[in-house]
Amino acid sequence: MLSKLTRFFRREPVLSIAALAAIVTAFFAPFSPKAIGEAIDWRVLALLFCLMAVVQGLEGAGLFEKLAQSAIQRAGSLRGLCAVLVLLCFFSSMLVTNDVALLTFVPFAVLVLRGAGFEKHLLYVVVLQTAAANLGSMATPVGNPQNLFLFSRYQMSAPYFFIRVLPVAGLSLLLLLLLLLPIPRGSLSVQSGQSPRPLSLKAILPYGILFALCLCTVLHLVPYPITFVLVLLYLAVKDRPILRRVDYGLLLTFVFFFLFVGNLGAIPPVKQALYQAIQGREMIACTLMSQVISNVPAAVLLSGFTEKGGALLLGSNLGGLGTLVASLASLISFRLYGKAQPEQKGRYLLYFTLVNVLLLLLLLPLCLLLDR
Repeated sequence: MLSKLTRFFRREPVLSIAALAAIVTAFFAPFSPKAIGEAIDWRVLALLFCLMAVVQGLEGAGLFEKLAQSAIQRAGSLRGLCAVLVLLCFFSSMLVTNDVALLTFVPFAVLVLRGAGFEKHLLYVVVLQTAAANLGSMATPVGNPQNLFLFSRYQMSAPYFFIRVLPVAGLSLLLLLLLLLPIPRGSLSVQSGQSPRPLSLKAILPYGILFALCLCTVLHLVPYPITFVLVLLYLAVKDRPILRRVDYGLLLTFVFFFLFVGNLGAIPPVKQALYQAIQGREMIACTLMSQVISNVPAAVLLSGFTEKGGALLLGSNLGGLGTLVASLASLISFRLYGKAQPEQKGRYLLYFTLVNVLLLLLLLPLCLLLDR
């Protein structure tokens, strides 16, 4: 039994910590089924489920792989190839989330750079891909889980959201392009190592419609129960295997953190202490907390103690840089790279930390300015 729990904790550390935090704090908060129901943001959970399922459908139809191969065919040099691999993560993460972008394009980078004979540049490219996915995902409400949560939690308007994140995303893009300059231009002969999957337009169309419906729901144009039911019905009738590929661990993590925050809010001394601790320092507090518990839990936790959603939006996205655990998506690329180059894990962690801390420090002044 203990060994099973240990394996589960290693496989799902954030979910385990969230569950433990919710259970422990429940002993100090008054129990109420109504309070539990009110603590959980059902809209965010429904939208997360729908977006994860729809993106899985688009990926299964071969859309992302086709886009990647088309872009790479136009790369005229090694630096151009690496730029394509990095920018694919930056721009695709805006719509399909940072973790999906990395799951899709990091393995693709391994195949392409090995096929072209430039495997020695793989480590640096994957580090930049990871930073690009975390930075690009800040640009839209659906780019990452914390954006979706904060956009819904604080009832943000689209102009309010974009005014805060687009300047940071723009500067991030410029910094990523500068970080690509150390890669030599080089001549290029690319072999991907595998035949492309056929593109299924018949499969793409319904998922494209469902994705548009999800975006309308994020923007409060369509009630979320309608979108949830339509997505669930389509999957149940047409594509049941997708239901098994949804990240239910992430959904459960959100549930437990909602309960944890609700419990803390029901304990007056704790609520008052947290409120005073972060008052006027929300952005920095969220950035620093993200380095330890990652940016999604940090955003959910601090949202219970401040009404400054814009500060948490900046802090949680900036906080995705820094340590390896600051963004859970970063762990995905670390695992993928570790499988391809197991002897280079230590070197990868060094390069990752240097690049991420540098980007965090360069973006911090702009975030402070926008937080005024």
